[in-house]
Amino acid sequence: MSQTKQGHSEGEERHSALLNNAGAVRAICSAVEGTLGPKGLDTMLVGGQGDVLITNDGATILEQMDVSHPAARLMVQVARSQQLLVGDGTTTATVLSGALVAEGIAEVLKGVPVAKVVAGIQEGVRLAIGYLRERTRQVSGTDDPILYRIAYVAGREREEIANLVIRAAQYAGTRRLCEETYRLADAVVPSAAEHSEVWPGILINRQPSMLPWLAELPEQRILVLQDALEPEQTEEEALKTESGFKEYMLRRNRFRSQLEQLAKLGIGVIAVDRGADPEAEQFCADRGIFLLTRVPRRELRLLCEFTGARPVRRAALEKSPEELEVFLGRAGKIGYDERLEKVKIAEGGGRPAVSILVGASTREVGGELSRIAMDAAAAVQAALRGGYVPGGGTIELAAAREIERYRETVHGMEAFGLSAVARALRKPLAQIVVNAGYNPLEKVELAKASQAETNSDAIGIDCDTGELIDCLEREIVDPALVKIHAIQAAGEVASAILRIHTVVKMKPGYTERD
Repeated sequence: MSQTKQGHSEGEERHSALLNNAGAVRAICSAVEGTLGPKGLDTMLVGGQGDVLITNDGATILEQMDVSHPAARLMVQVARSQQLLVGDGTTTATVLSGALVAEGIAEVLKGVPVAKVVAGIQEGVRLAIGYLRERTRQVSGTDDPILYRIAYVAGREREEIANLVIRAAQYAGTRRLCEETYRLADAVVPSAAEHSEVWPGILINRQPSMLPWLAELPEQRILVLQDALEPEQTEEEALKTESGFKEYMLRRNRFRSQLEQLAKLGIGVIAVDRGADPEAEQFCADRGIFLLTRVPRRELRLLCEFTGARPVRRAALEKSPEELEVFLGRAGKIGYDERLEKVKIAEGGGRPAVSILVGASTREVGGELSRIAMDAAAAVQAALRGGYVPGGGTIELAAAREIERYRETVHGMEAFGLSAVARALRKPLAQIVVNAGYNPLEKVELAKASQAETNSDAIGIDCDTGELIDCLEREIVDPALVKIHAIQAAGEVASAILRIHTVVKMKPGYTERD
């Protein structure tokens, strides 16, 4: 009896770091798993100053949580990576990661060497990803009706959000949406009005200098300046001398000539990432030029892409009109929306762009609707790039069945890691069922048996009735890239956490160069 207790305590001590990390991972998962599926509920985040955020978005929950445990931070990084690369599926990635860590630890505590478990997990993840790629269905383009269903599912069954996203996707076009550097989710903007709309252009979050009254301009040329719109600076000490003052006046006169040249070129908009000289502001106001100062670099880059402008430094103002003209962009419609407090630009001469304005009665509701729209936009873009698979946790359940079949052919201890992956892949469907108010043991086994009987990867559970359904027939689908990256990220973080044997505090001031 005493020997048994002693052996048990020694085992716990040997795996103390692993168990401690498992507890932190479990705490992170518990914060988001209740939001999974169509019946998922919201999470309330409370700040130190009493501020409150209520959301169903897993990425927002994890990003705003006060997390200090190292293993828990790894989980947050998984969600961040999922959000950065595909823009949706952060909750699925977190749930899968937590399940894989828990199942891997269960095998280690049975006595299976960590290295064997990790090797089996990595092999299982590879098999699961391969299976998903084989079962992926392709999208024909932005007019494919399945895209609406993808936006509808990712948009938490909000029809108005799905319609907005699809209209925006159709305007941007398949080619633009398939570009690696373009993110449709970034086009989502909360609106101060209660109605939502798709604007066929871009929004600049700046007020024109001294021109808030101007409603709209016709087609204009656009200059983007990555500098300040001001003459070359003269040191204060030099101004005290006659020669220094003459140099100061020469620079100001040269600057005035440059401004006159810009007006002769027909430039209607000047966007700079710094400030502007008061004389330049007045010059632009007198001639009806939109002057946008201190525009963030990201918005300047977007403006250049949309209008075809090429950013220049202040020295370029000394070029001849013919030389400077090649750097100018063009837009057919420019206006300032006082309600939004943004400059609206349409009919650009560069690459297509679109803005999704999501309106709501309050700022809090608008923020949540914007997050929903961003998820839907990211899902639509991911589906165009990489196709779609049955949703509702069904494709993961089917992949688990394939891994179980493969496990029967493996004779080494890596088979225990494969079993861990198979069990973890059932977790999304099980959690969806739990959130819908049903028994996960009963429903998951029912769906598993039906999938095996019909050789289908789409048999799942109706969250309203608890009955079996074909998710493809019901058009309950998810982007394949979302699922693939979630499984891959889960495998990587689970392998990293399982291999941690000890936790040691670093000395202050340590960097990797040390």
